[in-house]
Amino acid sequence: MKDERGHYYTPSLQHPEVRMYVRDNNGSIEFRLFNPQQPIIWEKHQWVPYEAIQQAAEAYKERNTDRNPMGLYDLDIAKKLLSDA
Repeated sequence: MKDERGHYYTPSLQHPEVRMYVRDNNGSIEFRLFNPQQPIIWEKHQWVPYEAIQQAAEAYKERNTDRNPMGLYDLDIAKKLLSDA
């Protein structure tokens, strides 16, 4: 899907208003979250490369937390959206 911010998918079925935007930045896929209930997330957080997201996920694993930040970031969907563009 695409709107004025760019290509996006909905990462959570429970919250269809939340959108994960994706872009290709010189061969690196980047992600940026938009939640209309918390617009400050879009304003304060910039585009994040997938590689940085993977590194953060590893840090979560090392701390043995139950959270999985990778649940929001789907590289396959991002690639598909961008290749269809």
